[in-house]
Order: sequence, then structure tokens, then C-alpha cells
Amino acid sequence: MEPINIVNSVITPLDRKNVDTDQIISKEFLKRIERTGFGQYLFYHWRFDAQGNEIQDFVLNKPEFKDSKILVAQDNFGCGSSREHAPWAILDYGFNVVIAPSFADIFHNNCFKNGILPIKLTEAECDDILAKGLAKPYTMEVNLAEQTVTGEDGKVYRFTIDPYYKETLLNGWDEIALTFKYEDHIAAYEAQRVAY
Repeated sequence: MEPINIVNSVITPLDRKNVDTDQIISKEFLKRIERTGFGQYLFYHWRFDAQGNEIQDFVLNKPEFKDSKILVAQDNFGCGSSREHAPWAILDYGFNVVIAPSFADIFHNNCFKNGILPIKLTEAECDDILAKGLAKPYTMEVNLAEQTVTGEDGKVYRFTIDPYYKETLLNGWDEIALTFKYEDHIAAYEAQRVAY
């Protein structure tokens, strides 16, 4: 995983509630065995019509949001099935941060495990950010170390995060990397076990 600390980007304002994992990455695209390549299918049925043409008024298809790294949405983001492909698609598309008032628990945990920072702000704060982002391209800076989100207008939003997840994201550690931190202890145990 890549470490996350400062993310400075225009936001992508997805003003929708109850965005479920089947909308994030539809079931017909789950046949891949790699974790990569899912970004092209992110929100596929919202981004493209039945003929595969871009739906021009969908937010991800607007050029001003092309290189955005921060997705902002409404309540209950990531609900539905527990497919881990949903955060894979979000990350592969280029988002490092998702901001919403609430997340489905499994999706929330899967974000941390895959190097995405899910930030919970209040509904009023998210409404404020979405309104700014829908009015015109709006840039924000996310600072994980300081646990702040700062708008280009100077407005600061503060968020909380479990210290364990904060440390793993700041260092780019997934569960395998955390295991390797104890490699010497594991090797010593294995050497002792073989001796018996």
C-alpha cells in the first residue's frame, strides 16, 4: 500500500445517498482475479448508457473532476454486499479519500485495508462541501496527521480516526506488512520449534 498523509485535490461531489457496492462495481465486472483494472468499471451504469457511451451529466464524466482524488458523498456509502472489489475500483480509479456522513461497516473496514482513507463528517458538513463542489470545482486538502480537511476557502473540518488505522495508512502498511514487522520473532519461534 502507498502511504497517505496529505491529499490535495479538487473534490468529486457525488450527491447521492445509499450508494451500494453493486453501484460502485457491478457484478458483471467481478470476474477478474487481480486487484487492478477495476477503476474503468467504477459506477459503470451511472457513467455509461446501454451502448457504452458516456452519460455527459454524470459527475465522473465531467472534465473538471478527471484527476480528482477525493470523493464526497452522502449517508450510508458502501452499503449492500461486502465485496472488496468496491474499494479496489475506487482506488484503481484514482480516489485516495472518500468523505461521507456514514459508511457501511464492512466497506469502511475494507477501505482501510486497501489504502483508502474514509472520513466521516457530519451530514451538515458534507452538505456544505457538496454544495461548494457542485457550484464550481472546489479544492480541498486532507491532512491525515492533523485529522483535518481544509477547503480552498479556508474552512476547516475535523475528523476522528482509530489510531491503529491512522498509523497503518500513514505508513502504508497492510496486514502482511504488519506481520513482517515481527519477522525476527517469527524466525526465532520457527527455529526453536524446529529444534524440538
